[in-house]
Amino acid sequence: MGAEAQSVPAATKLFNQANEILGYDLLDLCTNGPKEKLDSTMISQPAIYVTSLAAVEVLRARDGGQDVINSVDVTCGLSLGEYTALAFAGAFSFEDGLKLVKLRGEAMQDASDAANSAMVSVIGLDSEKVQELCDAANDEVDENDRVQIANFLCPGNYAVSGGVKGIEVVEAKAKSFKARMTVRLAVAGAFHTSFMQPAVSRLESALAATEIRTPRIPVISNVDAQPHSDPNTIKQILAQQVTSPVQWETTVKNLMGKGLEISYELGPGKVIAGILKRINKGTSIENIGA
Repeated sequence: MGAEAQSVPAATKLFNQANEILGYDLLDLCTNGPKEKLDSTMISQPAIYVTSLAAVEVLRARDGGQDVINSVDVTCGLSLGEYTALAFAGAFSFEDGLKLVKLRGEAMQDASDAANSAMVSVIGLDSEKVQELCDAANDEVDENDRVQIANFLCPGNYAVSGGVKGIEVVEAKAKSFKARMTVRLAVAGAFHTSFMQPAVSRLESALAATEIRTPRIPVISNVDAQPHSDPNTIKQILAQQVTSPVQWETTVKNLMGKGLEISYELGPGKVIAGILKRINKGTSIENIGA
C-alpha cells in the first residue's frame, strides 16, 4: 500500500500531511509493515483512507484522469470507505477526514478490546439463510454472545458479527445450512453491531466539532443505501454507521438499477470490483491502486 503513489507528488504530499496528523510514518507502515500492526483497526483505517485518496491523485495525474474525475456523478464506499467518498465529494477536507478516521479507528479498537467479539464471512448462502443461521446460533448462546449480519456484501457473501461464542456456533453450524465455507475475518471485533456502541459518543463529539459541507455529488450511505446532502444528517449517519449493518448489496443494486455504466475502485485491493462482478458480471469497473 502506498508505494505506487510515491511517483505522484500530490499523493506523496497526502502521506506527508498524514504523518503530521497521525504522529507516525504511515507510508513506512504501509510499505514495510509489520503486517500485524498494519492490520490493527487503529492503523488500518487511516492507512486505507489515505491510500484511497492517494489513488485519486494517481488517477488525476494520468492522461485524461481529471476528465474522469470530473465525470463522476455519484460515489460510495464500503464501511470506512464512506469517509473517502465524502472527502472525494468535498464534504470535508482531507485533514478533517483523517482526524475523524483516526479517532474512529481508536474508538472502535477500544470497543473491540472491551468485548470478546469477532467477525466471520459466510460464503455460499443467500441472506435469508444466513439470517436463519444467525437465529440458530443465537438460540445456543447468551445475550452478550449474540450474532447478526453486519455486512450485506453480495449474493453468497455476508459477514456476521457478534460474540466469539456465537461466531464459533455459526462456524460449526454453517455446513449444515449448506454454506460452502466460512472465513474468520482478521478484524479487531464485531464491527457494525451494538458491540461498537462505546465508540459512538466519541465519534459524535468529533463529528460535532468538524465542518461538514454539502457534497458536490451524491454520496451513498452504508446505513440506508441512500444519499444525504444535509451536513447534520451526514454527521448523524456517520455516527450511526459503526453500529449499523452495511447495506452494500442494496447500494450496488440501486446504482445498477439507475443505469450505472462505468465505475472506478480507488484504493488498495480489488474487493469492490469482485463484489460488483458477483452482482452483475457485465459491470465495467477499473481498479486504481496506490
